[in-house]
Amino acid sequence: MDTKAASSSETLTFAKALAKSQTQNPPESNSSKTEPNISAAADSPSTVESTKITNQQPVSSDSNKPSENQIDSLASDSKALSTADSSKNISSLDSHPLQYKWTFWFMHRYPGQKIVDYEAAISKISSFYSIEEFWNVYSYICRPNDMPTVSDFHLFKHGVRPVWEDELNIEGGKWMIRIKKGLSSRLWERLVFAIIGNQFDAGDEVCGAVLSIRNSEDIISLWNKTANDAAINISIRDTIKSVLEIPVETVMEYKAHNDSLRDNSSFRNTEVYK
Repeated sequence: MDTKAASSSETLTFAKALAKSQTQNPPESNSSKTEPNISAAADSPSTVESTKITNQQPVSSDSNKPSENQIDSLASDSKALSTADSSKNISSLDSHPLQYKWTFWFMHRYPGQKIVDYEAAISKISSFYSIEEFWNVYSYICRPNDMPTVSDFHLFKHGVRPVWEDELNIEGGKWMIRIKKGLSSRLWERLVFAIIGNQFDAGDEVCGAVLSIRNSEDIISLWNKTANDAAINISIRDTIKSVLEIPVETVMEYKAHNDSLRDNSSFRNTEVYK
């Protein structure tokens, strides 16, 4: 698949706007600005492992993890961000609108805690509709490597609930890639940039993405709205590998949301693809 020719002009425009917005609203990021060299190998065929990472911040130790009180404050911080005007102090002349409006969500549960109503446990962080608004929100969000287990970050189109049952998700599914601890911040950021920059040549198929932070691994998922369209799904899979800069032979998994509803599981009983 060649997505570059189809979206080269749009991607170039987004890249220029992104570069301009970073000089105007530089993000506060824990990750290095120098791109790491990432090569993938795996103990199991479905896990991406870094064998060489240069110029990247080390993974936070347990002593640097947030306390329970800090974790509890994330929900209130999210509410504060959601009520704030993300476009504050941004002139319309300096704004670079995105094709879609997007919303960040967050969920955390403590070890052993069971969530009966997942949708009720999710906190909305904030929405954005331009590159500048995106940086205003993203600059305040903790990076995945600094978050505790078990946590989920969500990025979804505005108006789409990050649950299987949403009317725009119900007939779709998700691509999943399991990654070694320490890589999630960099790979998640690449995927977020690709999604809001419209680098997927798949029409309006992309509904959103989820980063699931777990004990032994992290899982990145991209949700699309049509599970039974093989051509679209293969296109999305190949674009994920391209924007994440992982080897083409990396194994990925797919699961339809209807199957998740039947077995009440996100990551079990998946279909494996190369």
